[in-house]
Amino acid sequence: MKIVVIGGTGLIGSKVVARLGEHGHQAVPAAPNTGVNTLTGEGVKEVLQDANVVIDVSNSPSFADNDVMEFFRTSTTNLLEAAGAAGVGHYVALSVVGADRLPDSGYLRAKVAQEELIKGSGLPYSIVHATQFFEFAGGIADSATVDGTVRLSSASMQPIAAAEVASAVGRTAAGAPINGTLEVAGPEVFALDQWIGTVLAARSDPRTVVADPQARYFGSLPKFELLPGRDAQLGQIRLSEWLSGN
Repeated sequence: MKIVVIGGTGLIGSKVVARLGEHGHQAVPAAPNTGVNTLTGEGVKEVLQDANVVIDVSNSPSFADNDVMEFFRTSTTNLLEAAGAAGVGHYVALSVVGADRLPDSGYLRAKVAQEELIKGSGLPYSIVHATQFFEFAGGIADSATVDGTVRLSSASMQPIAAAEVASAVGRTAAGAPINGTLEVAGPEVFALDQWIGTVLAARSDPRTVVADPQARYFGSLPKFELLPGRDAQLGQIRLSEWLSGN
């Protein structure tokens, strides 16, 4: 199949392209640096010509509330219109476990808006909800650091390796549309402060991690849950294994 991967040069997208190619699909990476801009519509119609599947793993260049909402609304609308016109038979998007449980977060409100557009489009679709990636640990620590101390909630999370997210997205794209959502998560549950503290210690990072019940995450207050449901597909890569290779 011809499968176009929007955001195909990024962390997840590049891995999805590689895996689909290994399984004999014509995987086409599409991003601004390949001449495809979903915000302006540049190159979108052309890249989707004769495509069987489109995968959207793109992300907003700005996480400011208004910017991220504008990105997902505009880019998703442009993609859906072009996909419908091209006769694409399966629209796959990557989203976040618990997005609809954190209304204080501008980013996650935008992801919910994206999902609603897809569900209302009339196109056959599948939405993959993933937990936070192991690869995000450094950025999470940096965003929560003040004077050398990392203050984080101790809420439970079930992070996953980006490689396993990419595999799940690729499998979903190669299959029939589910016209619904599926969840993927890592095999272990951590408190957020525990997860980040473990990563920093493994990297000999001198910062101290402190559990702070008032710490915000994704702009939300500390009472939140980002654990998947019981039917989630669980990866096999444990944090210790990931750290040994990164």
